[in-house]
Amino acid sequence: MTSSKPLSSLSVVAWVLAFALLAVFPLLPEPIGGKFHTELLAKVMIMSIFAASLQLLVGYTGLVSLGHAAFFGFGAYAVAMLAPMSEAGNGWLMLLAATAGAALLALVIGALVMRTQGIYFIMVTLAFGQLVYFVFHDTKIAGGSDGAYVYFKPDFAIAGWQWIDLEKANSFYWFVLGALVLALGSLALLLRSRFGHALVGIKHNEQRMRAAGYSTLLYKLASFVVAGMLAGLGGFLYAAQYGFVTPEILSWHYSGNALVMIILGGLGSLGGAVTGAFAFVLLSEVFSALTKHWQLLFGGFIIVAVALLPQGLAGLWARLQQRKEAA
Repeated sequence: MTSSKPLSSLSVVAWVLAFALLAVFPLLPEPIGGKFHTELLAKVMIMSIFAASLQLLVGYTGLVSLGHAAFFGFGAYAVAMLAPMSEAGNGWLMLLAATAGAALLALVIGALVMRTQGIYFIMVTLAFGQLVYFVFHDTKIAGGSDGAYVYFKPDFAIAGWQWIDLEKANSFYWFVLGALVLALGSLALLLRSRFGHALVGIKHNEQRMRAAGYSTLLYKLASFVVAGMLAGLGGFLYAAQYGFVTPEILSWHYSGNALVMIILGGLGSLGGAVTGAFAFVLLSEVFSALTKHWQLLFGGFIIVAVALLPQGLAGLWARLQQRKEAA
């Protein structure tokens, strides 16, 4: 799984078609376009943002982090701590706090861990991630181990004009879709820039990039901060959707879930991050409805998928095309 295409192997037309289908999904007749499926797809898109943020680190920069959920959870807790109990909070302020706060946290942690490499980097990010987890779990900050509630979805009024009402299920769905398009579009532009090409170069041969005059440490730190900011965006949307946050979303389990998503979908591909998130969330729902031991089924599926599809689910079409040409 070493592909490093900013928009995977899918064409721009395919992306536009996919987003168009997602946009009209809530308008479809029930049960397809019902409330349950609309909320489920909103969850999938939120997890897609989270997975895409980790893809920037793992798939493009070569930094495997097991503490990435710290930024996702921090974004969610920023919403919970700023949300009033009696009315909707200022969505612009909450969004800024979630993304900028997560970026600042990533800058602090990244500055401390970036000189480590390989397994040491993985373990140190895991340690810092668990540190953030225990800060929220073992103290009275935002409810401690009991978590915190967000009683009203954020208000994004402009000069008193309510341009979108997130309390409406369809409006919230389209808001999340817009955030996903913005996040993926920003990552695609970034990865097509000189900065993005430098990250890919660092992943493949950091020593050569350093010899070519690149400050690889600063490039990796910048990638870490951008990834943290996007994870904070995902956390903001998560808190807005569910209205409840617990320390569990800060734990290494959530980081592991995001890592599974990008491995399942395909490393080095934004399409892989989205595909992996869709597969992870939807299959979790299907398997959990079949048996209480659904993790066994899901684990078996992941093993088979990784064994048969080394480029991930996003590379399935390319592999079928290669077999067709070979035949």
